Amino acid sequence: SRRLLSLFLGLFQGALLLFFALFVTYGEPSAQEKNASMVANKVYSTFPFFQDIQVMLVVGLGLLLTFLPLYGLSALTHNFLLLNFSMQWALVLQGLLHHFHHGQVQLDLHKLLISEFAAVTVLISVGAILGRTSPCQLLVMATCEIPIYLASEWVIINCLGVLDVGGTITIHVFSCYFGLGVSKALFRARQQPLHPKETPTPRSDLMSLVGMLILWVFWPSFVAVLCQPGDAQHRAILNTLLAMSAGAITTVVASSLLEGDGKLSPGHLQNGSLAGGVVIGAVADMAMPPVAALALGSLSALACILGFRFLTPLLERKLALLDQCGIHNLHGLPGTLGAAASAVAILVAPKDTSGSHFSQQALHQMGGLAVAVGVSLLGGLLTGATLQLPSLAQPPERLCFDDSLYFKIQDQAENPGPDNTTEEGALALKE
Repeated sequence: SRRLLSLFLGLFQGALLLFFALFVTYGEPSAQEKNASMVANKVYSTFPFFQDIQVMLVVGLGLLLTFLPLYGLSALTHNFLLLNFSMQWALVLQGLLHHFHHGQVQLDLHKLLISEFAAVTVLISVGAILGRTSPCQLLVMATCEIPIYLASEWVIINCLGVLDVGGTITIHVFSCYFGLGVSKALFRARQQPLHPKETPTPRSDLMSLVGMLILWVFWPSFVAVLCQPGDAQHRAILNTLLAMSAGAITTVVASSLLEGDGKLSPGHLQNGSLAGGVVIGAVADMAMPPVAALALGSLSALACILGFRFLTPLLERKLALLDQCGIHNLHGLPGTLGAAASAVAILVAPKDTSGSHFSQQALHQMGGLAVAVGVSLLGGLLTGATLQLPSLAQPPERLCFDDSLYFKIQDQAENPGPDNTTEEGALALKE
């Protein structure tokens, strides 16, 4: 089982090298872009956003997942590994499905960016089962999730014509319910007891809080990168900043009021402060007053905090649903709110023609939400059933949330403690 990960990745990278050698080339500039300055402007207008998104996913999201005190190395490394694996896998699938012409796939920065958005769904979904799964299980999950996401996104955007420039429906809602579906199928009906290594420490909470701050700073780039340059992109950046600022303030207020002694919960700050960025994606470039962005940011943060306080314990008791990182509170609830807000924004928009088109578009927005939830739940349940295969080496309960299962940690090798002996690890692996 310890060699399975390297075997899986080695075969994948070898197959990818062969695919690139045979079918992938760089795209030629179009007739309008023959001028070198026009090509440069197109690259330089996109690449800064692309870099911001890279920092968000590699550093910000990786650190956000380090709230588990003994699982920080694994959280950061597995996040980085899944990003690269999922991006390459999405690049192959999208090239074959949408960009395969005359036996070649022409690669450019925009296609790489779209593939990275597909990888984001995997990184979010993994949050539901973080710490209780092996790297091989996570890679198989990514292998299954990417094609399901691409099919869902094609139906939502191309067939229904849903407006969702920031991925509120296509990315956040989809990835949330896919992850919950995987969790439900993988752990079935048994409620998972609190693991002794699961409780955050002040240091792990601090690292996670730094990750939140990085995500908060760069989130406008994630929302605005696919907007039309000009007024739409400018409006998306402003709306995102307003929503996230209001969400941060509301998070502090709500957390302080919900805690009996008036103190702040680090978990609330790590998640509620980002809820505004999730909710605003579907309406970021729409013509709406700035107060709407502030209101949406506040409402999404409040929904996130109330979800952590009341809904997550309820789902654990009634449905035995494990949601390790609270992705339902950060992505599911604000994403649903954002989809509803997009329908409302379309209905109340100034109408130059008959209102029938606007009513139909509002219905399409809600239809896209239904497709995202339904497809992701079904796909997640099927994927979770696949992850139960014994060959995928799910870690035993005693060794969950522990870096020592996957990394050679020098301090433990030199000073083995009573809870980290080689004998105990061997016994747990044998079980």
